[in-house]
Amino acid sequence: MSRFTLPRDIYHGKGCLEELRNLKGKKAILVVGGGSMKRQGFLDKAVNYLKEAGMEVELFEGVEPDPSVETVMRGAEAMRKFQPDWIVSMGGGSPIDAAKAMWAFYEYPDTTFEDLCIPFNFPELRQKAKFAAIPTTSGTATEVTAFSVITNYRTGVKYPLADFNITPDVAIVDPDLVARLPVKQVAYTGMDALTHAIEAYVSTLNGPFTDPLALQAIEMVLDYLPASYHENKVAREQMHYAQCLAGMAFSNALLGIVHSMAHKTGAAFSTGHIPHGCANAIYLPYVIKYNAKNPVAASRYAEIALRMGLEGTSEKSLVNSLCEKIDEFNVILNIPKTLKDFGIDEEEFKSKVAKIAELAVGDACTGSNPRQITPDEMEKLLTCTYYGTEVDF
Repeated sequence: MSRFTLPRDIYHGKGCLEELRNLKGKKAILVVGGGSMKRQGFLDKAVNYLKEAGMEVELFEGVEPDPSVETVMRGAEAMRKFQPDWIVSMGGGSPIDAAKAMWAFYEYPDTTFEDLCIPFNFPELRQKAKFAAIPTTSGTATEVTAFSVITNYRTGVKYPLADFNITPDVAIVDPDLVARLPVKQVAYTGMDALTHAIEAYVSTLNGPFTDPLALQAIEMVLDYLPASYHENKVAREQMHYAQCLAGMAFSNALLGIVHSMAHKTGAAFSTGHIPHGCANAIYLPYVIKYNAKNPVAASRYAEIALRMGLEGTSEKSLVNSLCEKIDEFNVILNIPKTLKDFGIDEEEFKSKVAKIAELAVGDACTGSNPRQITPDEMEKLLTCTYYGTEVDF
């Protein structure tokens, strides 16, 4: 048996932020990240809409990129003091991911982070609060997913938390909030969305409910991402919807080793944090070539290429065309081809790659990858992504 879970309500279209005024409750805590939404006036709008709904509102501000366990615990403590019946999070993936984890610790103070790291092991939520998510970037789709990524900076490891309990009740996908997104974020989050959709389509858990969403998302990203990068407003709106469709697909079909690698390398190197979407964009073509050694995966990648109108007379040539298209996008979006080009120190990479490979194989996303991988193979694959060498194993 398979399961397909989405938020009960997804509001989309310009100005749909005002749907906050229709939430029913007494108290709302609003979890946010940096100051961009405040500077653009959207934070005040959200607070006022919640007050129009008759709710007392408290802010929890300053959630950092790649939120930490410590931030999650501080937020949960603030919730326990305020006792909200709505948790509302506005931001990129980080504030929404953090708020999802805060939600669990708010309702179950005695649970441990280690408990939540076990996939689909969350306690039953909605005992105290419901959850509304408002994305301000176009990539993570955490507003419609059963996932949250939290970083333990003591170990340098990102932990993907997974449970259908943390799928939000309400998603508000308002393109006005991404109209002024910096182009670097457009690039990284857009390639994150493309990775979500491609990995969902080839996942071992793909199915008839997720496939149409994944293919539509891929088509929209290929149609609109370059124009969105060049600040076309129509394309920005369409990318905001495309990433949400990709999220619906991967939340239910799960992901693969592109994400396993990105989770375990993002905070691993002293020479520079690798933004999640950037890491995905670097790894994606290498992983496609690795996975395509599996005939079932090769067929699925070829289907994507055919649907996108890419050239090829055989499965192998279609897979190559897909990789070439991704490489082409990375050039357009100024994303490096290798970890070396990104600036990761070679000696540090060599000293850490074996441990990173071991951790990546153990990542929650590895289980649904279409081709199995060993730590030795993962080390070889990561080495290919560092130097730009061909994947021939």
